[in-house]
Amino acid sequence: MTGPSSPHDRQARAVRLGPRSVAALALVSAVGAAGFGWPFLAPPDASLNAHAQDAPWLFAGLLVLLVAVVAATISESGLGPKAVAMLGVLAAAGAALRPIGAGTAGLEPMFFLMVLSGRVLGPGFGFVLGSVTMFASALLTGGVGPWMPFQMLSMGWFTMGAGLLPGPDRLRDRAELLMLAAYGFLAAFAYGTVMNLAGWTFMNTLASNIAFDPDASIPDNLARFFAYCLATSLGWDGGRAAVTVALTLTLGTPLLKALRRATRRAAFEAPVTFEKADEVSRPT
Repeated sequence: MTGPSSPHDRQARAVRLGPRSVAALALVSAVGAAGFGWPFLAPPDASLNAHAQDAPWLFAGLLVLLVAVVAATISESGLGPKAVAMLGVLAAAGAALRPIGAGTAGLEPMFFLMVLSGRVLGPGFGFVLGSVTMFASALLTGGVGPWMPFQMLSMGWFTMGAGLLPGPDRLRDRAELLMLAAYGFLAAFAYGTVMNLAGWTFMNTLASNIAFDPDASIPDNLARFFAYCLATSLGWDGGRAAVTVALTLTLGTPLLKALRRATRRAAFEAPVTFEKADEVSRPT
């Protein structure tokens, strides 16, 4: 019987975050937070508000570069060929799941796969997986536009968060599933709310009293944004959260076991070595 510190119970992490990776991830997250929250960060009389329509485009271009830098830095810190293969398989699976519920009341099964993958493979792998999956699904569904880098960053945060939850040595079986379901429920709403910020500023102020107003105060814009979320995305986010919870509770146990078994067999942290030809034993 193995103890709690056995290799079978440890959470394997395909990507270990070194100092450079942490610094790059913190930088892209800070710029991303500014890109999402600039309507509330800039005062009403700031010159930035005079360019409210083109500011998101500038942030989008910068986010693409910073996400690429983060992915490259993480790969330099240990994303070996076996981890790349795992990343490709999971990203392809997530991208294939996204179109299943496209346009159907938030029925997006890819989110539960991101939660479980981030849980098993850790925050570093989770951030890369979330970003790459969203990029691949955008190419698959034709959803490439100025919103794509925001989606990549939000999904990276979403998947990374699952890897930051308490380890499997502290929560197991039903308790672990309940924790993941609760995280998926809350994170599904958080994802929708954050993504609303990417499109909210494009609304015409004259067309609606819930649109972003560059001349309004921060509390007034917060009230407008809250009303915008209730009117436009609450039902969609609720559907996404419900599907994530249902799939996590019903399919979570076998999928977690499969992911952990694959991770153990891949032995991401074991160095790859090659024997010389004369050292290989010849058959008798």
